[in-house]
Amino acid sequence: MTGSRAGMGRAFDEQVTESAAILTVNAGSSSLRLDLVQGGSVLDSAYAERAVDPRAAGQELSAFLGGHFDRDIRAVAHRLVHGGSLVRAPVAADDETVEALRGITGLAPLHLPPALALVDAAREQLPAVPHALCPDTAFHAGLPEEAAVYPLPREWRERYGLRRYGFHGLSYAWAVDRVAELLGRPPGELSLVLAHLGGGSSVCAVEDGRSLDTSMGFTPLEGVPMSKRSGSVDPGMLMWLLSEDRLSLAELKEGLERRSGLLGLSDGRSGDTRDLVAAERDGDAAASLALKVFCHRVSREIAAAATSLRRIDALVFTGEIGWDQPEVREAVCRRLGLLGIRPPALGNRHDDGPVSAYDDAVPVMVVQVREELQLARECLQVLAEEDE
Repeated sequence: MTGSRAGMGRAFDEQVTESAAILTVNAGSSSLRLDLVQGGSVLDSAYAERAVDPRAAGQELSAFLGGHFDRDIRAVAHRLVHGGSLVRAPVAADDETVEALRGITGLAPLHLPPALALVDAAREQLPAVPHALCPDTAFHAGLPEEAAVYPLPREWRERYGLRRYGFHGLSYAWAVDRVAELLGRPPGELSLVLAHLGGGSSVCAVEDGRSLDTSMGFTPLEGVPMSKRSGSVDPGMLMWLLSEDRLSLAELKEGLERRSGLLGLSDGRSGDTRDLVAAERDGDAAASLALKVFCHRVSREIAAAATSLRRIDALVFTGEIGWDQPEVREAVCRRLGLLGIRPPALGNRHDDGPVSAYDDAVPVMVVQVREELQLARECLQVLAEEDE
């Protein structure tokens, strides 16, 4: 079972009973979100904007569950940022699969260790219910060969499984279904470019419900600049930095993953676009540069992704920045006139929908990121397949 998860939404929403809830566990690189989802709605949430210490995962989970042990929890859905070649679709969490995933934590070192620690804690604290692993990479598992293959020697690709995996799949699957609902068209009839902009950021081209190209690759470090991650940089420059004792591998890794992106461009001021927009208004040159580089790179990736499509039915922004930062949307769209995209006429809105003028050739839309609802959907699919 590979490829797009788009188009599954309404059918699986109908399977959620009113008497049982799905616990969704979503560990990001610098955040943790726990949700109880029932009947397509969120009953309760806990959110923290900080990295999860794997050693404290059990405490994080038990603190949330403490007020809900009287509730009927049907299953637990875990966001798995990187499934590698081991988990290419949502699957039940068993000892063998979880143990195998420990061997690939280097593919997503900011995400996988805390996620697996939370899997262990949840399976220990809720041993009587099924647990599902829902990889972000599943949405892109069917990438066309020309988009998935790196121009590297065959022996490297085959020995180490080097390919472009893509990420933010839960977000994209939800957004595709939501846009289809808003436009009144089946997902399989739409050609979309989507930008998930947040602490981690990427761009994706989707046609007929399938991911055809995306900006992230083998790891979540490729692509556009992010809050603290560099995105794509010249590999020759990295080799130069590693030569002649300029930087150690540990220094390079820490710098690319934690001190680059918006944070590095703004000279350490902030990796949050809200702070940078305010600082730019006050005349901060470094904040202005950070925003300009970010928007330039996002618009360039959107234009590149568009070459995989026959047409563009809509440009869709999601993720925390995409949903809530009109200055970024305006700056990105200002560069996309050649694609028939105009700067949005509207600012933020309180619901999903268009922010462009009604008569624009290419609608610009915003969709609030709802990974918790997509996790619940995919968990239900795993349960249904287990019952077959």
